[in-house]
Amino acid sequence: MKYKITHLITAEFVAEIIVDESEINTQTNDLGEYKKPNGKFEFTMIKGTEKLERTTYEKHNDKEFNIINQDSISDE
Repeated sequence: MKYKITHLITAEFVAEIIVDESEINTQTNDLGEYKKPNGKFEFTMIKGTEKLERTTYEKHNDKEFNIINQDSISDE
């Protein structure tokens, strides 16, 4: 029997990216698409800020699910 253990953790991160000056407006402080961090940013967790909020575990089934391709279903 296998179990999947899941930890819910909160932590503080620094998100950084280097952009060309043409991508933001420094006159109006408009960061454009970089107003919020996304997958383009490099994330670094600040050491010591992690906090374990909750831990759960559940039985894990190694068997693959049978997925039916709807294109192969016949209307006969």
